Amino acid sequence: MDKLIRFTLSDLTKITNHRSTEIKFGERIQTVPKEMDTLEFLEASDAEFVLIGIPEDIGIRANLGRPGAASAWESTLKSIVNIQNNRFCKGSRLMILGTLDVKSEMEEIEELSVNDKDHKKKFFKLVDKIDKEVSHIVCKIVKAGKIPIVIGGGHNNAYGNIKGLALAKGKPVNAINFDAHTDFRALEGRHSGNGFSYAYEEGFLKKYFVFGLHESYTSKSILETIKKAEDKVKYNTYEQIAVRKEKNFEAEMELAQKHISSDPFGIEIDLDAVPNIPSSAMTLSGFSVEQLRQFLHYFGQQSNASYLHICEGAPDLAFEKNNHLIGKLIAYLITDFMKAKSNK
Repeated sequence: MDKLIRFTLSDLTKITNHRSTEIKFGERIQTVPKEMDTLEFLEASDAEFVLIGIPEDIGIRANLGRPGAASAWESTLKSIVNIQNNRFCKGSRLMILGTLDVKSEMEEIEELSVNDKDHKKKFFKLVDKIDKEVSHIVCKIVKAGKIPIVIGGGHNNAYGNIKGLALAKGKPVNAINFDAHTDFRALEGRHSGNGFSYAYEEGFLKKYFVFGLHESYTSKSILETIKKAEDKVKYNTYEQIAVRKEKNFEAEMELAQKHISSDPFGIEIDLDAVPNIPSSAMTLSGFSVEQLRQFLHYFGQQSNASYLHICEGAPDLAFEKNNHLIGKLIAYLITDFMKAKSNK
């Protein structure tokens, strides 16, 4: 874990707003003690969930998206540590492990243009480099018997999550993706639009379900690719469920669950599927925050739910007075997941 910047007790204290008569999450959250080895503490800790951040938007830029998602991690930290610790959710169940060190990679892309062919190849190589680190960290967390909660960053990090889980389990795993897009694009070099297709092609991803695909933003070639793998890769569309009412939201969750839950699976949440959430591909039409939370609760309860990844939220793209709301939303989602796992 050479590229991990550990989150310390001092870091936690600085951002936790103490108030008399209240106990904040940050007063109970676990961090790795200075004197302890990271892996030793991971295995010894009684925390069930391990929070890690990937503050980058390199994969998004490589996929021609708008940058800004790198700031989601910092926004999330400020929110999660300042929610209430109470009988509904306990901060002691969560460990903040730290941040993947992507500073040099983020600095390198400032000199690059994604419209330049040679530069684009460099973007792909940087994403590939991050993939290796993400998969290594996720694998170690899962092997220690914990559940990773990964805050992106771009959706390129789905690949590292899936690979890390598969390596830890010693077999291919499944994934469900709450997303307006498949991220199943061509294998043209790594970026945020092909994390799942690479994981599938390389044998780490066995079964995949895309929940709430937007019909107008899915190419004919991707639909044809999915059709060829229809036993393994399935989807429904937002329009089928919410516009034309051909399908029912709850019934579709059951169908998706049957497709992916017999093996360990990851829950992938792309915030560009929710209306008016600042992201690289912001939408005005989509499932509500409440539906997203219901979705997360439903799948979080499944015994094989093995990680949560929340990505593409971009506080840097929000109006300044609202830029804290992305972190607040992500904190809601994290605690929904934690509560779902305790009720399983």
